[in-house]
Amino acid sequence: MKNDPSKFVLGLALLFLGAILILVPVRKVTIPETLSSSFESEPINIEGLRSGVDAEDSIPRRIIIPDLSIDVAVKSSKIINGYWEVFPDTAAWGEGSGLPGSSGNQIIFAHAREGLFLPLQSIKVGDRVYVLSQKDWFTYEVKEIKEVFPNQVEVIAPTPDETLTLYTCSGYKDQKRLIVISKRIET
Repeated sequence: MKNDPSKFVLGLALLFLGAILILVPVRKVTIPETLSSSFESEPINIEGLRSGVDAEDSIPRRIIIPDLSIDVAVKSSKIINGYWEVFPDTAAWGEGSGLPGSSGNQIIFAHAREGLFLPLQSIKVGDRVYVLSQKDWFTYEVKEIKEVFPNQVEVIAPTPDETLTLYTCSGYKDQKRLIVISKRIET
């Protein structure tokens, strides 16, 4: 039987590679949250918001922004493992956030898709936003528009006055969030 030098070299290489894999410690690589998540699969962290049962007739049921032709049903988003669930086909009101007609920061969010919050990219300060609960219509005026990273959760923090915060994806590969802050006005 003849010794084949190429098989000998291959054997040594595999032996050397195996020794490296066994002896060299493996580093844990973490991907930054802003790169590893998208609104598609990311629930919204609600840590620090109030909890409790909300009056069923006060929960938002519909959001309308006439200037953008937005007219979307709103469902109550339950808290699952500390996060609000996100729906594929409707907007969501974050359970535990403020309610229309009451002080606090009510959070309504949806995907940036046609038929949902995609047109929100064109909203302007001064635009009107209407929220319908089972009891009444509520009118808000847009006061501030900004983009934040997903970990900038201060935008959903409670407020002392009646505030409506709209929340959707924005930016390249949905790495940012478009935030629209509105205040209640009497009409």
